[in-house]
Amino acid sequence: MITGKSYIASTPSSSTGNTFKTFDPQKNADNPWVFTEATEAEVDLAVNQATEAFESFRSSSGEQRAALLNAIADQIMNLGDALIQTYCAESGLPAGRAQGERGRTVFQLRTFADLVADGSWVEATIDTGDPQRTPAPKPDLRKMNIPLGPVAVFGASNFPLAYSTAGGDTAAAFAAGCPVVVKSHPMHAGTGELVAQAISTAVKQVGVHPGVFSNLNSSGIDVGTQLVSHPGIKAVGFTGSIKGGRALFDLAAGREEPIPVFAEMGSINPVVALPSALAEDALGWAQKYAGSINLGTGQFCTNPGLILGIASEEFDAFEHHLQQAFEDVTPQCMLHPKIKQAFDSGKQQASAQSGTSTVVSEMEVDTANYASPLVLKVRGVEFLANDKLHHEVFGPYSLLVSCATEHELLTVIKNLEGQLTGTILATQDDLSGKHDIIAALQNRVGRLIFNGVPTGVEVCPSMLHGGPYPASTDSRFSAVGIHSIKRWVRPFSFQDWPNAQLPQELQDANPLGIRRLVNNKWTADGL
Repeated sequence: MITGKSYIASTPSSSTGNTFKTFDPQKNADNPWVFTEATEAEVDLAVNQATEAFESFRSSSGEQRAALLNAIADQIMNLGDALIQTYCAESGLPAGRAQGERGRTVFQLRTFADLVADGSWVEATIDTGDPQRTPAPKPDLRKMNIPLGPVAVFGASNFPLAYSTAGGDTAAAFAAGCPVVVKSHPMHAGTGELVAQAISTAVKQVGVHPGVFSNLNSSGIDVGTQLVSHPGIKAVGFTGSIKGGRALFDLAAGREEPIPVFAEMGSINPVVALPSALAEDALGWAQKYAGSINLGTGQFCTNPGLILGIASEEFDAFEHHLQQAFEDVTPQCMLHPKIKQAFDSGKQQASAQSGTSTVVSEMEVDTANYASPLVLKVRGVEFLANDKLHHEVFGPYSLLVSCATEHELLTVIKNLEGQLTGTILATQDDLSGKHDIIAALQNRVGRLIFNGVPTGVEVCPSMLHGGPYPASTDSRFSAVGIHSIKRWVRPFSFQDWPNAQLPQELQDANPLGIRRLVNNKWTADGL
């Protein structure tokens, strides 16, 4: 049952404060639930409880953390249809999308459970000492990853489950041994509360300190600002706009003790469509990209917002087939009126730029909060001269850029801002001669795709979901997959430490049986 309360140290909490409601974009009406914003005192209490919980949670076993993660997954599934119905009422997304995202969320939790149960993720490294070494004895050094401390997680607007209350950031933080304080997204506070109830039940079931989890309601920026400014918070996870992510980054950097902000922000995900690929199948690629551009009403961070090509008959054919592919596309609901307003504003600004022409026109849309695709076209020289054409338009939008020559295409790529993904459409024979294009694109993105679409982010160890700024605030880390745990830890060394007092991961006998780098050799054997 949705109460409208925050959860502090896994317990419902509601002081007198401002209230707000979530919105059903399909019905174009408020949902019935009333949520109370967390007060300054509640934020302070949540962080203080997380700080207290960290003392024990940081040294909890991999088995205990795995038990917590699996229990959260179980409890989310136990929410049943109530979770799906609330998700749909707060997002306008269909039940199939809700069920798929719930499955992804549970998979993420269980994947991290398996990771920490194994234990090798700590990257234990041992260099044994040699007191007889000359001219100076060699010390015994042992290193492993340890948790940073309480983490603030901001729920994402476009993923009410997989990037929110129990999403990838939270799952990775719990796996690392970090308590989590979630700033619930106001667009899906009801979904967030149901998941918060599931997490709180799991916390009590497993028996960890209740302060490992809090979920704070807020419709504005005050709670988030206070949270990031609080000295007890040691890292921040965020998925959203460049404006929001950069504001948090600057706030965290300005603290007396600066802390890392791992923000996944804006991206237009350039696609380089070479003539060789379009000559083979311009129709097929146009149909695939029409689907990708409009998938989820374009509300994905990997939406293909920029398609680059060389002026040619092949690129003209692709443009023609793209127009035809969109003839059968119907308008879809966006997540919230504010997101629809931002989409309208962004596409109007893009359309107003000099040199742009319309490839796919917007349809007449009578239903509130529904949007139809818009595709524009511009020459490469005009794109290079106008930074406003580089901006992300969050929704079903893309820009075709027709470059006069391959050299101009390369210049456009080199002048792009950082992106999550880059894609090259080409034949394999043609690709082998495009090393300069590949290198330029690799320098601007976090993931390079060959003959595919960027939408769809596989959750697996080899996935890199991040990229050079402004795609993310630190391109060395992924927001997806088991390696995202590295955001919430720091390396730590023990020198000449008594064996019995070392963490089990670093003890001579290797009681956990984990894989370790011992004197530059990987082994699971004891010393």
